[in-house]
Amino acid sequence: MKLNRAFRVDGLRERLGSGLFARVAGPDGPRNRARIHDTPGPRWFGPERPVRRVHGDASMFIGGLSALLLQSLHPLAMAAVAAHSGFRGDPWGRLQRTSTFLATTTYGTAESARLACAQVRSVHERVVGETDEGLAYRASDPHLLGWVHVAEADSFLRAHQRYGRRPLTAAECDGYVADMARVGAALGVVDPPRDRAELAERLDAYRPELRATAQARAAARFLLLNPPLPLIARPPYGVLAANAVSLLPTWATRELGLPRLAVAENLCVRPLGSAMTAAVRWAMTPPPTAATAATETAPGPASVTSAPAD
Repeated sequence: MKLNRAFRVDGLRERLGSGLFARVAGPDGPRNRARIHDTPGPRWFGPERPVRRVHGDASMFIGGLSALLLQSLHPLAMAAVAAHSGFRGDPWGRLQRTSTFLATTTYGTAESARLACAQVRSVHERVVGETDEGLAYRASDPHLLGWVHVAEADSFLRAHQRYGRRPLTAAECDGYVADMARVGAALGVVDPPRDRAELAERLDAYRPELRATAQARAAARFLLLNPPLPLIARPPYGVLAANAVSLLPTWATRELGLPRLAVAENLCVRPLGSAMTAAVRWAMTPPPTAATAATETAPGPASVTSAPAD
């Protein structure tokens, strides 16, 4: 009886995990995962580096969504995304390219990471235009790249510290920022922050440039209220989305017109977020009998294969 129950639980875990993997990694997910993890050669980051723990945790599902909301508050960055990104027409494709980039730079060989960054820089060179207000933008602008970088690093780290299975120590948090700086520099960010104090200082420096445009509010409505998901997936996604909003600075939620209620967050939103993250982690981690010797399994978007690659 217990054996049959174990088989049923493992079957449920496999179905949920494979469904999430297919969404995040795409049809090339198994091949990409094998290439990223199994190709021999030196890596940018060894197994002990904090970036591997953060990017391999299910908290990235919340951190990634929060990062998109925060990044949208730079009018130039949002204009570039609205005009050149496939986040509306092909949101899953964009997620898959993003997760593959993250996995390649975090877990892949140094040469694969270098090539992935070079490819993204090549794409950025072609992304130019003007906002509705007539302001010119270039995706390759180091200042704009710097904003995208610090918003991403801060959001990922915040999510991990709140929802991660093993939050980082203070020294490890600084180490994570330093790890991210290596990727940021390879993407064209000039002098990226290398510890939490520098990260906070850089975020504050961008604050006068940030505001919610009509495009940013429309993007938030799409991400939070109208995701391209079947009805059965809307409730769990809603939990992740509510927690992504709760990670944002208060001024950011005000800009985007998003509701915040501290009592509801403490009593409901955050506990549900922790439970949902734990459920995703369970589904995407192989059961003990099937686990490999690898220290990195597949609970987060990066390690399932697979930022912004477009």
